[in-house]
Amino acid sequence: MLKGEVRNIKKEVLSNNWYTLNKLTFEYQKEDGSWETQQREAYDRGNGAAILLYNQAKKTVVLTRQFRMPTYINGNTDGMMIEVCAGLLDGDHPEDCIRKEVEEETGYIVDKVTKVFESYMSPGSVTEILYFFIGSYEDAIKLSDGGGAEDETENIEVLEYPFDKALAMITSGEIKDAKTIMLLQYAKINKLLGE
Repeated sequence: MLKGEVRNIKKEVLSNNWYTLNKLTFEYQKEDGSWETQQREAYDRGNGAAILLYNQAKKTVVLTRQFRMPTYINGNTDGMMIEVCAGLLDGDHPEDCIRKEVEEETGYIVDKVTKVFESYMSPGSVTEILYFFIGSYEDAIKLSDGGGAEDETENIEVLEYPFDKALAMITSGEIKDAKTIMLLQYAKINKLLGE
């Protein structure tokens, strides 16, 4: 299918409570040249960043666990999710954002982070681009317990797992978060923690 043209975009705000939900009405040119009117809803929560913290010497990764209401109402019986550290940019540069999130959520201070890719996480309904990072950690750079920013009601538990166990948790269904799966698989493919 060839790229179509888009014209006459009209945006209506449906909700601006937590983030912004817009209804978009537009005309899309089909491959045969004809135009059709389409409607879509797009949720704008801003862009974000995520990072896999890994320790090559110990062959471990740092993950987090927290309650996620959307998963709770869609079959996750306790609502808890195991995830890589992540957060919204809130106007920050992705590297600055992820360093801040690492400190808030995990208690580690990381200076060097490496961007490995970026992705639209749910392009049919969410505008977000997520910037993916990796960064090494060691026990000496842990300056606090982490747990998240107090004003953000996050209640985050910090977890350290052997890398092989974290990978196995994808297969067992203990890890179901897409960004976490993507970064763990990136680490495996690129042998960040050895063979």
